[in-house]
Amino acid sequence: MIQSISLKKLVPSPRNVRKTSDPAADEQLKTDIAARGLLQNLVVRKAKRGKFEVEAGGRRLAALQALAEDGTLAKTHEVTCLVIEGEESEVREASLAENFQRLAMNPADEAQAFSAIIEAGGCVEDVARRFGLTVRFVEGRLRLAALAPCVFEALADGTITLDMAKAYGAISDADRQAHVYAELQDAWYQITPETIRRMVLDASVRGSDPRAVLVGRDAYLAAGGRIERELFDDDASESWIDIALLEDLAHKAMDEAATKSAQEQGLAWVRPTLGNYVSHDLVEGLNRLPCEPVPMTEQEAQELGELEAGYDRVAAILEDEDSDEDEVAKAEEELVAIDRAMRALNDRPPVLADDLKADAGAFLVLSRNGEPALVPQFYTESEVISEDDGVVEPVAVGTETKGRGNSLSQRLLDELAMQRRDILAIHVANDPALALDFMVFTLADADGQDWRAKKASTISGSAETGPVTGFEAKDAPASAALAEFAGSLDESWRSGESDVERFEAFRALSHEARSAWLGHVVSRTLVASLACEGERSAPLHEAIGGLLEIETAHWWRPTAANYFDRVAKAKTLEALDAAGGPELVSRYSASKKAELASAAERIFSGNFIGEAGTKERALAWVPDIMYFRGTAEPDETVDPDENDESDVEITEQAA
Repeated sequence: MIQSISLKKLVPSPRNVRKTSDPAADEQLKTDIAARGLLQNLVVRKAKRGKFEVEAGGRRLAALQALAEDGTLAKTHEVTCLVIEGEESEVREASLAENFQRLAMNPADEAQAFSAIIEAGGCVEDVARRFGLTVRFVEGRLRLAALAPCVFEALADGTITLDMAKAYGAISDADRQAHVYAELQDAWYQITPETIRRMVLDASVRGSDPRAVLVGRDAYLAAGGRIERELFDDDASESWIDIALLEDLAHKAMDEAATKSAQEQGLAWVRPTLGNYVSHDLVEGLNRLPCEPVPMTEQEAQELGELEAGYDRVAAILEDEDSDEDEVAKAEEELVAIDRAMRALNDRPPVLADDLKADAGAFLVLSRNGEPALVPQFYTESEVISEDDGVVEPVAVGTETKGRGNSLSQRLLDELAMQRRDILAIHVANDPALALDFMVFTLADADGQDWRAKKASTISGSAETGPVTGFEAKDAPASAALAEFAGSLDESWRSGESDVERFEAFRALSHEARSAWLGHVVSRTLVASLACEGERSAPLHEAIGGLLEIETAHWWRPTAANYFDRVAKAKTLEALDAAGGPELVSRYSASKKAELASAAERIFSGNFIGEAGTKERALAWVPDIMYFRGTAEPDETVDPDENDESDVEITEQAA
């Protein structure tokens, strides 16, 4: 029953389940009731001597009584109440339900509401006073209302947290917010508010970035792009500020290049990407089409025969012990030239049959030198191809130890281990001899295991996925090189309908092509490991890394996203100490973690002004757990429960 009851007759109920409150929230409620009155009835129960005990609405009663003490309301002020009856247990349950069944407003809803009030003619100070809030709180919610639509929607549906939304609001440029939000959708690393804030505030690219090279400086400036240069910057190191504009121009340039390429190649479609290789996401759901290298012309075949004869002649000189030093030196130079010419003739891009082009497509990537490049792999969206065209293969998408003062999270350890695995894998892939030894040893060492396989062989070598599901360090040089290496493999043998036909076709490949496959199938079986004790330890990896003389720093650089944002501040300062000593540490010791992470990324990428020795040490530094024995002796142990010339050769082959 609804009844108006004098305020002086209302008393708190001893059965009210809320025993504690928030003084600041209580003051806000008092201000709101003074401005708008009581918007929700109190729930009361009759008591002795004409009193009514408030079973639900104790905070509202306290606010009304405080207003009466201030003189804002009369002590006889009539309060609308819902009078209930029942057993004590039922009343207590009703009090619990009234307090428990509440849903706080989504910050996005608050932002829209405040924005609507301001648009209707209100002012921030008035809104803050009437709702018992601070001016800063209201301004913060209004800033949320001005976020880019995609970011605001993500806040409204709970995709991002309030702290993340505030990080996007660090700047008022909605286009920049939207660009960063889209960029982070495919992020493999953990996204934090600090990461977002740094990207929206500090993000820029160098003039040597492939996107910048593609668009061109003049076109970027003509479109309104801004460039900042420091004292020692040149065209390659200057900072291009308007990333969203640059990306838009780069996408348009790639779209034009893709359309032109599709027309020139006679393909149904060519899809562009600003990446330098084709990721699994792009080819998911597509079927790969068989293709074969361009056949040699008679002239080319004759030229190859002459080169082979010349190779044999020069090799005979080198093998002859009676050859003098001048003859040997001249023969070595000639051998290099002959080998380069033979490679140019044998390295023939695969070609798709004309009758398959009507339904076929390919991908256009942006190479590291900023030029669009058509990847010579062809796909179709069709599920079935006629038998005459061959078979189409679908594209497959411890020990407990104490740390040295600052432990790393299990997630970060796993991601570092997978990136270190990729570094080892690209080296193994490019050393077929070692890959063969490793494979034979692995098979021989496992001869005591019963795989119970009913196939032609019990050999098994499936790709190792790693401990972090879905993690792919696309920007890491080693991961990109592995993807390019896999994309360069000759897959023409896959067109055979039976395993016999496929095996015969595989054996017909050149020695270089089969060697590449050997490196690939062995390198992809490597597990993720770190140079530490415990679960991620793999001593055999240390031995192989030592044999290959792997320089980890050439293949992996610490950034804010993949390391510094995710370790303790002391860990970052420790790295700075290793690079520049106490002086460099003191320069950044007072910085906040996000600022420190951004500065550390810049320093360890070599993009800073400093002494030559400091820069050299910074470019060579990686965490101890990322080294391979033989290049450095790691002495770090981790607790996951707490918070050369060969490299140059591989780079040239993978580029």
